[in-house]
Amino acid sequence: MNVIRFSDLIAAGKVSGQRVFIRADLNVPQDDAGNITEDTRIRASIPAIEAALKAGAAVMVTSHLGRPTEGEFKPEDSLAPVAARMGELMGREIPVVANWVDGVTVAPGQLVMLENCRLNKGEKKNNEELARKMAALCDIFVNDAFGTAHRAEGTTYGIAQFAPIACAGPLLAAEIDAITKALAAPKRPLVAIVAGSKVSTKLTILKSLSANVDGLIVGGGIANTFMLAAGLKIGKSLAEPDLVAEAAAVIESMKARGAAVPIPVDVVCAKSFSADAVATVKAADEVADDDLILDIGPKTSAILAEQLKAAGTIVWNGPVGVFEFDAFSHGTEAIARAIADSSAFSIAGGGDTLAAIAKYGIEKDVGYISTGGGAFLEVLEGKTLPAFEILSRRAAG
Repeated sequence: MNVIRFSDLIAAGKVSGQRVFIRADLNVPQDDAGNITEDTRIRASIPAIEAALKAGAAVMVTSHLGRPTEGEFKPEDSLAPVAARMGELMGREIPVVANWVDGVTVAPGQLVMLENCRLNKGEKKNNEELARKMAALCDIFVNDAFGTAHRAEGTTYGIAQFAPIACAGPLLAAEIDAITKALAAPKRPLVAIVAGSKVSTKLTILKSLSANVDGLIVGGGIANTFMLAAGLKIGKSLAEPDLVAEAAAVIESMKARGAAVPIPVDVVCAKSFSADAVATVKAADEVADDDLILDIGPKTSAILAEQLKAAGTIVWNGPVGVFEFDAFSHGTEAIARAIADSSAFSIAGGGDTLAAIAKYGIEKDVGYISTGGGAFLEVLEGKTLPAFEILSRRAAG
């Protein structure tokens, strides 16, 4: 995918003295008192801002925070705590500018934070008048917010249409590179892990991947539906019986290409869904009518681990069992360890997946960890994200 990169503009000396508008993803969690409880996104956004300042730009940065009502400012919607934390990390004061759409005063070497962009009327629906006003504020627009790349909003799409130059910041460029490496030009075999409670929420992803991957590992409630499609009994486990035909179609689609959806050969069952439930390993064809399948079994884990270790590229979205309960976490841990041990390029995304990566401490062993939940899923579905589309159109002239 061809986009203009902010790093290339800096290297070419085209940023000095320019007004740079950075759309970051600073949507961080806060407690009831408004204190930031986790600042990863703030830390991740600083390199682009510091690069712009170092290059001699006048820098404006904005983001959404929470779900404010457009046109109605409330103190809890303010980016002020974000600006304060970013200021601490950067060792400088960062003023917050409200009502900024009609004009911002910022000089080269200065940094201001523009108040929550979703307070502006027309942001969510990408109002053209708003987009043109925002574009007029800058010489260079930098999109560095992959988490919102699947939304065509004023600060993610509209401004990119009308700004003199529209480019990808380092975070967005890294996502583009990782996605291209994993899906557009993967080293084979390409193995995808798609897990979660429902087939319905991941059906389009499963269909899209089944046309491209060499192995499609399903887990969680999704695997239960696939077990039904394979003629196995699943007791009272979470599943979607009305989607068995769809699951069977995915299996057949893979088989027609000489690829496969590995169905579990053993599972870990319990009689109730609780952390202290007794875990029992059973062969996949021995599940009782009152059993709940809460994890894949050790034999299945070993088979999948071997497949992952032999892969060239791995895409991972979702834990394969109820990994929050220790007794039912072994399958997900085995998958995580196999990915860590594999020489494959791996890309992982989704909130539960990131929680599993953190739980097993394999952050440094995953090739790329995607920060955008919804955006990552839409890429897996085979969709072209609006932010990617407009940036590549602008790059093409």
